[in-house]
Order: sequence, then structure tokens, then C-alpha cells
Amino acid sequence: MRQIDVHKLADEARFNRFHALILLWCALIIIFDGYDLAVAGIALPSIMKEMGVTATSAGFMVSSALFGMMFGAIFLGTVADRIGRRRAIAICILLFSVFTAAAGFTSDPVTFSVTRFLAGLGIGGVMPNVVAQMTEYSPRKLRGTLVTLMFSGYSVGGMLAALLGKGLIESYGWQSVFLAAGLPAVLIPLVLRSLPESMPYLIRTGQTAALQAVVSRLVPSHRPQAGDTFTLPADEKAGSAPIQRLFQDGRGFSTVMFWVAFFMCLFMVYALSSWLAKLMASAGYSLGSALTFVLVLNFGAMLGAIGGGWLADRLPIKHVLIGMYALAAVSITLLGYPMPSAALFVVVGLAGASTIGTQIVTYAYAGQFYPMAVRGTGIGWASGVGRSGAILAPIVIGVLVGMSLPLQQNFMAMAIPAVIAVGAVSMINHRRSASAQEEVEAAPVGAAVKEA
Repeated sequence: MRQIDVHKLADEARFNRFHALILLWCALIIIFDGYDLAVAGIALPSIMKEMGVTATSAGFMVSSALFGMMFGAIFLGTVADRIGRRRAIAICILLFSVFTAAAGFTSDPVTFSVTRFLAGLGIGGVMPNVVAQMTEYSPRKLRGTLVTLMFSGYSVGGMLAALLGKGLIESYGWQSVFLAAGLPAVLIPLVLRSLPESMPYLIRTGQTAALQAVVSRLVPSHRPQAGDTFTLPADEKAGSAPIQRLFQDGRGFSTVMFWVAFFMCLFMVYALSSWLAKLMASAGYSLGSALTFVLVLNFGAMLGAIGGGWLADRLPIKHVLIGMYALAAVSITLLGYPMPSAALFVVVGLAGASTIGTQIVTYAYAGQFYPMAVRGTGIGWASGVGRSGAILAPIVIGVLVGMSLPLQQNFMAMAIPAVIAVGAVSMINHRRSASAQEEVEAAPVGAAVKEA
């Protein structure tokens, strides 16, 4: 009889078509998610004009989705460790597709905010689940690159929203970009059929045949044998209270620091996503030019995520993050000062790379920090608590915009959280992370399978 450690099996696997399929589906889901999230900021100037709302009220309208994301990340991130990650991802896609499309049928701020809150449950819930999915199945040597490459789909979704927004809003009104968001719902049956289930969930529920099938695709050279048993490392078997696991084994203080970093980074991300187009329009740029800045912001984010993931596989990911947060503080501050257009586009791109891109790398670090069995819970809680920063950002910046402060002060307010995030990441105890334990306890290739 053989005992097969599925964690080590995944760590030591060679990248193959199975990994590519997971990467494709997770990236596609994140593209949809990024579109649904960015679409409110893209349409905000038109919504404010048609509904006749003030900047402060508009900030609350945008934050309604972010408020939903906080609950979605915590609840759907945690519940996925119990009902299965594939099912949780399908529920999230249904929520954000249907209710983002529903927002296009609204005509008043209250109904718009309600539909955006419900969409936010799915937008927030899908993020920790796809990060946990990609982290679980990625080979250890490629983990940072694959997770950030997958999450760069978030920026692709933002660029897609900006590109469609420039044409659709002027021709068909702001409602059209929301209605287009309902299309991903038709892909749910394919997602359920194509994505593999979480291996800890299959072990816990005794689905041995399904697990054998997954392992055979994960490692094509694996040959199932009668009597094979699948195991997880002893410290990765989730107990009845997975939330408590986030504070055990010396991870408590680092968990809080992750929450602080997520809060600060999400504040910056949603401050820029929600108000960049409006601030640039108020600075004298046309709506088309202002949306171009959003496009550049998301293009920079994609490069920052991929570049950050590449660096994280070669340098300590903690040090990479500290550098990226420091770059955010500088680049966002510079946005408020006059400069030639070419230089401004470069700075906007750097701001995207060091905020949205940094958030993606922070997700990757959280995915590596927590053990496999509570990974969804750990990422979900960090993301959920961090959502309070995302909720506050559009409101706080909306108040500042309403006060008609100089442009520099608006962007300085967005940059301050980057400095705080540098301190928070610096205090994370990397030695307590699951990835550090893997490096210490790494066994020779083949030790994933033991004869008993």
C-alpha cells in the first residue's frame, strides 16, 4: 500500500497541459471579475451626470460593491474549504455576472447601490478562491509566476472595460457596459466540468476515484495502484475551526500584518480605479483622454503583476513587495504634479504596476504563507478585512474631490497608505510561512509517494 502526499506531488510536478488549463480558466474568471469591478469607475462620470449625484454620493455608490466584496471574500473564501472550491467559484461567477448586468437596468442611486452590493459578493468571493486554486496546483518553482500571471487577468479586465467604455458609453449610454457583464454566466457549466476540485476537499470527503483522476492529470507518469491512500502533511489538515488556524504556529502577528497590507493596498487600488478618470477629467482632459489613463493604469498593473511574480520566484517575495509598495508611494505622489504627457503616461503606468500589480503579488504571498487546507480561509480573511480599505477609498477621495482641493493633495492622500504598507510587510515573519517550512522540510523528488 502506498501513501501519497498530494502537497508534495503538486510541488514537484512538471508544468503540463493540466496546469495550463487551470491557468487559462482562472485567468479568464479573473478577467471577467476585473471587468465587473472596473466598469463602475469607467462609467462614473456619465452616471453622476445622468443621475445628478454629487461626488460624495457617487463615492458611496461605488463603495456599495466594495462593501459586498468584503462579505463575499470572507464568507465565500471560508466556505469554499467546506463545500468545495469549484462550487464556490461557480456561485461567485453567477453573482457578479447577473447583478452587474442588473445594475444597467437601474435609474436611481439606491437601486444601483443594491445591485452593486450583490455583485460585490461574487467579485470579492472569487478572488481568494482562484488564488487558492492556482497556488494549490502550481509547481513550487513556478508558483509566484503562475499566480501573478493568472491574476494579471484582473488588469486585462480593467483594460477591456476602458476600451469598451470609450465606444459603448458615447454610443449607447453607460448602461451598455454593465449589460455586457452578464455574458460570463453562460460559462458556468464549463467551469464546473473543466476545473479540478481542491485536493484537500476530495480527501476530506473520501472521493478517492476523483482524486486518482486529478493526480493522474497533475502527474501523467503517476500510475494508480489498488490500495493507494492520499494524505496531507499533519499540519495541513484543517480542523473544525479553520479561522483559528490563521493565528496558530506563530502566524498570528503576521496574519494581522497581512490584513494591514491588504487594507492599505486595496485603499490605493480602489481610490485610483474609482477616481482617476474623474480627477483627470477635472484637470482638463477630455473623457476619452481620461479613460486612456485608466487603460494605461491597467496595462501597467499587468506588467507589474507579471514582473513582480517573476521576481518573487527569484528573490524573497517579501523584499519584492516592500520595493513595490515604496514605488507606489513615489509614483502616486507624482501624479499630482504637472509634467509632459509622455512622462505622465509613464507615471500612471508605474502607479498601476505598484498598486494593482502589488496587490496581485500580495495575494500570491498570502497564498504561499498559509497551509493548503486553510489557504482559502487565510486569503479570504485577508482580502475581506482589506476590503474595508477599498470601501473607504471612494468615499474618502470623493469627499476630498467635493472639497475642491488641489490635485496634489488628492494624490498625496492616496499615497500615504503605501508607506504604512511598507512597514506592515516588513514585520511579516516569513519563517512561519508554509512556503518557508516547505523549503526547510523539502524531501528528494519522489518522496511524495511512500510505501507502507
